[in-house]
Amino acid sequence: MTPEKLRELQAPIKARYKEHPEAAVHKFRATGTLLTDRPSVRIETGFARYDAGLHEKAGGGSSEACSGDLLLESLVACTGVTFNVVATAMGIGFRSAQVMVEGTGDFRGTLGLAKDVPVGITDIRLRFEVDTDASDEQLATLLKLTERYCVIYQTLRTPPQLSATVQRSSG
Repeated sequence: MTPEKLRELQAPIKARYKEHPEAAVHKFRATGTLLTDRPSVRIETGFARYDAGLHEKAGGGSSEACSGDLLLESLVACTGVTFNVVATAMGIGFRSAQVMVEGTGDFRGTLGLAKDVPVGITDIRLRFEVDTDASDEQLATLLKLTERYCVIYQTLRTPPQLSATVQRSSG
């Protein structure tokens, strides 16, 4: 895609959101069904159907998705798309480009073995490997803008308010 085509594609969307800011608001949703034969949840989206379960280091097998991996895959998806869109807008081309994310967590926290060990992924490292003629300055700007405009990156950087409830179903 060319920078011009991208601007042409997004111009009416941006104009609508400027005139009607409420139109830019979107409620993201995800739903899963807990499985009764094992500690897993079935996730069905418009794009995929899969079961998520315990990581091997917490007693699970290797046949189900791990939520930690899914979180990092979400970051790969969002930063990859954002990086690509920003590069297009800047007129930066790639012969090849790859995004990689690694995260570190200590399962002793999740398993309740050490109260001083945090539960979850405590260190996330994001890296882009690119084959391009872009200058170092252009790549630095590209990275800065990717960080700024990536929804998942910003959500992880500044966590949203989070709440949880339980309610009985009627049936």
